[in-house]
Amino acid sequence: MDTTSHVAIYCRVSTDDQSLDAQLLDLRAFCKARGWDSPLEFVDHGISGAKTSRPGWNACWDAVQKRKVRVLVVHALDRIGRSLHHLVKILNFFTENNLTLVSFRENIDLSTAGGRMMAGIFSVLAQYERSIISERTKAGIRAAKAKGKRIGNPKRYFNKRKAAELRGRGWGQIRIAKELGVGVGRVNKWVHGELE
Repeated sequence: MDTTSHVAIYCRVSTDDQSLDAQLLDLRAFCKARGWDSPLEFVDHGISGAKTSRPGWNACWDAVQKRKVRVLVVHALDRIGRSLHHLVKILNFFTENNLTLVSFRENIDLSTAGGRMMAGIFSVLAQYERSIISERTKAGIRAAKAKGKRIGNPKRYFNKRKAAELRGRGWGQIRIAKELGVGVGRVNKWVHGELE
């Protein structure tokens, strides 16, 4: 396999006044030292890492998924991942498909045992982050309920008089619900005397 044709560099800066030059110089020199003379280059200039659509990254990721790129070299992992969870998805894809991701600044290389261990640590951290967010959300809901605050969207007013009038005209529950702008379940409860 001609490795050179399967190597790529990805660089990104968040604002227009920043330059890609430093990243490109570092990565080109790194690739040359590894014997990768003409890597493909993908760049995003003035695009935040939080954006889901980044033209340079989209093209790069497409090439990786199609195996046109088997080795990707980035200046730092924060150049590619929008979040820790997103980064872990990328790392997992590389690991599961026997592809190589190299981060210049963090000195991480997924083709090595140490690099794969780091990817595993990131995965554990992402799981931990999700657990913390979930716990905080649940705690917030419990605290709000304890203070008597209503959780979720407020219920729409149910006009019993109007519902009775419509039912008297022979309207069905679905039609009444649509007319009043409420769920069929509430009309059903009202019909069976269960609505407060």
